[in-house]
Amino acid sequence: MSAETPPQDPNTVDSDADYDGDANGPAEEEFTKADDTLTAEMFPAEPDPQPAPSATPPSPDPASAAPETTAETASGGEAYRVLARKYRPTNFDELIGQEALVRTLTNAIKAGRVAQAFMLTGVRGVGKTTTARIIAKALNCIGPDGNGGPTASPCGVCANCTAIAGDRHVDVLEMDAASRTGVGDVRELIEGARYRPVSARYKVYILDEVHMFSNQAFNALLKTLEEPPEHLKFVFATTEIRKVPVTILSRCQRFDLRRVPADKLVTHFGNVAGSEGVEADPEALTLVARAADGSVRDGLSILDQAIALAEGPVTSERVRDMLGLADRERIFDLFEAAMKGDAPGALTILGDLYDVGADPSVVLQDLLELCHWLTRAKLVPGLAEDPTTPELERSRGAPMAAGLQMSALARAWQMLLKGLDEVRAAPSPIQAAEMVLIRLIHVAELPPPADLVKQLRDGGGPARSAAAAPPPPAASGGGAPGGAAPGGGAPSAAAPMPQTPTPGSTANSEPTASLQTAAAPALAQADPPGVALAPMPGSFEAVLELLDSRREALVLSQLRYNVHLVRFQAGHIEIRPKPEAPNNLHGKLGALLTQWTGQRWMVSLSNDPGDPTIAEQRAQAEAERTGRAERDSLVVALRDAFPDSKVVKVTPPEGIPAPAPIEADEASDPDDSPFFDPEDPGFDPDFIPD
Repeated sequence: MSAETPPQDPNTVDSDADYDGDANGPAEEEFTKADDTLTAEMFPAEPDPQPAPSATPPSPDPASAAPETTAETASGGEAYRVLARKYRPTNFDELIGQEALVRTLTNAIKAGRVAQAFMLTGVRGVGKTTTARIIAKALNCIGPDGNGGPTASPCGVCANCTAIAGDRHVDVLEMDAASRTGVGDVRELIEGARYRPVSARYKVYILDEVHMFSNQAFNALLKTLEEPPEHLKFVFATTEIRKVPVTILSRCQRFDLRRVPADKLVTHFGNVAGSEGVEADPEALTLVARAADGSVRDGLSILDQAIALAEGPVTSERVRDMLGLADRERIFDLFEAAMKGDAPGALTILGDLYDVGADPSVVLQDLLELCHWLTRAKLVPGLAEDPTTPELERSRGAPMAAGLQMSALARAWQMLLKGLDEVRAAPSPIQAAEMVLIRLIHVAELPPPADLVKQLRDGGGPARSAAAAPPPPAASGGGAPGGAAPGGGAPSAAAPMPQTPTPGSTANSEPTASLQTAAAPALAQADPPGVALAPMPGSFEAVLELLDSRREALVLSQLRYNVHLVRFQAGHIEIRPKPEAPNNLHGKLGALLTQWTGQRWMVSLSNDPGDPTIAEQRAQAEAERTGRAERDSLVVALRDAFPDSKVVKVTPPEGIPAPAPIEADEASDPDDSPFFDPEDPGFDPDFIPD
């Protein structure tokens, strides 16, 4: 009984051959055939419902047989690599913008003075990880012939260079500290550090984002980092250098990678576009470089996206639309309209930019950048002639900078900087941006405060005297004949002052007259030189009135509540301040009176009790008035009718002098009460309230 051996499925894998890795011998083949024959006799094969495979496979459906266009098939069998990885530097010569680092490491490798640990820090995309890999290749390169040593220019073709570039070298360990932050991960590194490298000259540990390590992990690394084996090198990379403990930094050679300048980025992006066979406008590359903000990786990613969007030449319009940027020329128009106070024009330009897709926060950032450039151009006149300056800045920026004052630019910078945070936090960014512009437009035409004060000081006095300014208020005269103080020096000294012209008063008299606006009275309180002097106060109350008229509220409050007057005479005040009063109160009071009156005043301190303070005197007078009112018969009757009532305040009618004090023997007669007038037609002596 025999049966044919069923055909073996071509997809079936011989488990024995795969397991052993060797071909079967003749005896083993005969045993296998006999076993297959016996199996076929015991278990006949059922017909396969599927058609038997033929040498020529059937033609598939054209719709389903169309090959899928993938990244691999589109590039000839290789997966597409983004520009940031494709054009990653492979040696120190290809690093851009890091000349100090390249020079230091090149000299160290040539001189054999390579440190045991390096700390690379900087913003994203400036070459930290790339530099770490170049260091690993430079230390382990053996040259094309296999006999080379450490070199600052790795060949890139030897076994070590290619393995390190492919991230598969057994002796170069690259670890992401952001995902392996614990002390256990560091313990594994320390255990492996004891063994010599397998095939390379040095074992290199590259730890990226090292600031993410825990404190315990950093502490576990200290000893090995300080005294590592001679075959071990550490390279750390971080963007947050402040988070790395100083004990780690002190054991490393630190390199701060700088942001790459925009002009070098433009050149680099142009070379990349040329290598890719893509035509790109210089202005478009400039926009990409500005958006990259010093990061090569960010710029290459933006350029990669722009190439895919353009489907042809990369133009500035496509890049601007892709990034949501505003037209640079429209930014100049917007800033110019705002600084001229043209509210309708500025708001219209902002609305047009918003309608075409510009982000309001980006518009304010562009205004800030333009304001900064104009300020620099005003301080450095040769900046506009620099070859790297764009044509728009040269043609429009230079005249604009010459026509704006430094104070206006500084004020615009502060308002835009504050407004940028408001726009980012506002529920409606466009509304917040419009309000920022409105504030900027409102203050655009206002003169700087320093100019106002200067003009008032230079010409305020003569302008007021020419206009026949009114005499000082009566309050500052000290009330009564106090103005005629002993000696009469104050009136005679104050009279000629308005007639004495200050230097430059003739030239400044006309501008000063035009400044008589609502803000002038407030600024005039500063008492600039040339203002008419106040009469000499004849009493302490007149001094208080003078302080009140000159708005010296703090000094006035201290004199009212915390000062006892001991003695007063023209030019000399003797006081006893309370402990709560400031130590320099007497000196400040003397200086103010000397400035305002033109005469020397001396304010001295005394230990004598002196009079009660002004506040105490007023409180005492108020208490006396309240007491007299409470003794009045009508008030007594009212309080009898309303037991819970009380006298809160006594206010004499305006224009009626305060009544004379009542003698003790006359107080009992209600007809003589100062609060009742028997001659009054409406007076009823028999009236008693309910």
